[in-house]
Amino acid sequence: MEEIEFYLDAAKETMDGALKHLTIELSKIRAGKATPAMLDGLQVEYYGMLTPLTGAASISTPDARTIVVKPFERKMINEIEKVIRNSNVGLAPMNDGEVIRLNLPPMTEERRKELVKRVKNEIETAKVNVRKVRQEANDSIRKLKNEGVSEDAVKAGEERVQKLTDSYITKVDSIFVDKEKDIMSV
Repeated sequence: MEEIEFYLDAAKETMDGALKHLTIELSKIRAGKATPAMLDGLQVEYYGMLTPLTGAASISTPDARTIVVKPFERKMINEIEKVIRNSNVGLAPMNDGEVIRLNLPPMTEERRKELVKRVKNEIETAKVNVRKVRQEANDSIRKLKNEGVSEDAVKAGEERVQKLTDSYITKVDSIFVDKEKDIMSV
């Protein structure tokens, strides 16, 4: 059944997108060491346009606990500092006129547990997205009944969608286990 294969492929592609989105979101949750990805998603007004922070400054990590943001133009330093301060990154920027330093404090047990809760929220969102894709695929496959596709083929298609969903939920769960271990290790 060509139509069923089409819906299965579309569901797989969308579920892949949900996984990619999850990994991007989880990369923003720090697990003890500084990464430039922690500032992904921040945008600064640069020549009248909202620009990703990486388009207005270079971001580096000279050591495991420091992020250095060096604006391409010195006049942008205050704007970049304001964007970082107002973001939900949870770091206090220190501006020396040349660069902005972000020092990551050592994580307390309480902070680690708080981060694991944030990770759980992202994981739950990913699972909801995968299940939503399952629902849409099943709805599309059920509509094929009206177009003359046999009930057995529709049932088989729904079972394949469920297997696909189960495999993606398992992947999401394994991502959670890895991230939780990463956060909780001292």
